[in-house]
Amino acid sequence: MINSHNNELEISIILPCQNEEQALSFCLSQIKETIKKNNLSAEIIVSDSSTDKSPEIAKRENVILLKHDKDGYGMAYLEAFKIAKGKYIFMADADGTYDFREIPNFINQLREGYDFVLGNRFAGKIEKGAMPLRNKYLGNPVLSGILRIFFNTQIKDSHCGMRAITRKALQKLNLQTTGMEFASETIIKALKNNLKIKEVPINYYKRKGLSKLRPFSDAWKHLRFMLLYSPLFLFFIPGLILFLIGFLSMIWFLLSNPGAIEVKLFSRLMFLSALSIIIGYQLIVFSVFAKTYSVVHLKEQAPIMEKLYKYITIEKASAVGAIIVLLGIVVFFLIKQPNSEFNQVREIKNSITALTMIAIGAQTIFSSFMLSILGIKEK
Repeated sequence: MINSHNNELEISIILPCQNEEQALSFCLSQIKETIKKNNLSAEIIVSDSSTDKSPEIAKRENVILLKHDKDGYGMAYLEAFKIAKGKYIFMADADGTYDFREIPNFINQLREGYDFVLGNRFAGKIEKGAMPLRNKYLGNPVLSGILRIFFNTQIKDSHCGMRAITRKALQKLNLQTTGMEFASETIIKALKNNLKIKEVPINYYKRKGLSKLRPFSDAWKHLRFMLLYSPLFLFFIPGLILFLIGFLSMIWFLLSNPGAIEVKLFSRLMFLSALSIIIGYQLIVFSVFAKTYSVVHLKEQAPIMEKLYKYITIEKASAVGAIIVLLGIVVFFLIKQPNSEFNQVREIKNSITALTMIAIGAQTIFSSFMLSILGIKEK
């Protein structure tokens, strides 16, 4: 949690630092010069987990050194938020890639009423060699594009490390992640909390020292986090596609006969249709679980879901599930002993249809109880 004491300090400038001895002094000098030139009321916090001389540099520069030795990009910020006292929180990497003379521009946007301000490196100048080609043309654009699709936003550079936020807005986010996915978590939760967000163009320079980014694993962490916070794309859409494929193919099998298709092959294909229906239906139910949790426990706004809750009760859903199960049992007992190829095909159709209906009915009954559990509000 961020420090909540009231005071006159306006800005807390936080630098996550892990073995940045080549760039830290340069960054701190530029920050101090900017503070002095613009007469800012600010503190500088170096959140450190270094094994090199970075802590010594921070002490020599007479800034606040928070030596926690906990690994992780997000962890560095979470630890610093505990002691930050400013009304506004400014964040940027301590590797020389960002121009700290941009601080006043970020703070002015917050003063004008924005809650969260992000740098956009693609709208400014990127120094040659500052960003690997795979990040510039693939990684960052793809992940930022996915973010825009999943969360209906216009943010162009979701992984920019230079950003600023008001203390009041930060306290709403309840940030948890400790790794690089912290960058995505901050934006996603800002969007979920309807914060007023602004992107500003910034320049980006070659880093001083070795990069700590792990392109593929870090990209996966960002993507994984986005998926976890977007049940529509993680569960509902894949589930709906599978359900429709299974349902339509099942109808086709029920209305047709093997013909040229061997009976054994016919039965296997029909089983695949049943499997697609069952898995698709369960994924759709999972999306409802996830959305229910976000509405009840994360306080997200979902007017459509809230209306549905008024009409869909555990009793109604269980009754529907029970009816589907009973219908499946009836279909099953309509099966006759096969004494011809026609009866054999009918047995296959009835058996698979009954199995599918009973599975869907049972899923509906027990899912209604799970939704009831998820819907219990915390005091």
